[in-house]
Amino acid sequence: MLLGDLIARLDDEVVALEALLGLGDLALLAEVETAAACVGLTAGAFAAQAVGLFASGASDDDWVTLIGSIGRAEDPGAACLKGMLAYALRPAPAAPACGHAG
Repeated sequence: MLLGDLIARLDDEVVALEALLGLGDLALLAEVETAAACVGLTAGAFAAQAVGLFASGASDDDWVTLIGSIGRAEDPGAACLKGMLAYALRPAPAAPACGHAG
């Protein structure tokens, strides 16, 4: 399945679960399921959200890293999804201090 087709079908939980299992990374799957449950989403909905989050918020360095991993991968679609999920699972950066006292 092409990556674009997969992304378009991530709202189908069966397709999403097959894609996540197809990554062959059970630790990542567990992280996705945990993170999804924390925000009240299914794993598929979280994966779809991760794709959107990456597309709208990834830095140039994140894109270069993703493109590099895609270029070296036997399965570029899986490498792309895995990278986007990893991006979405990263801890959010701490907000900068504003210098004001409480």
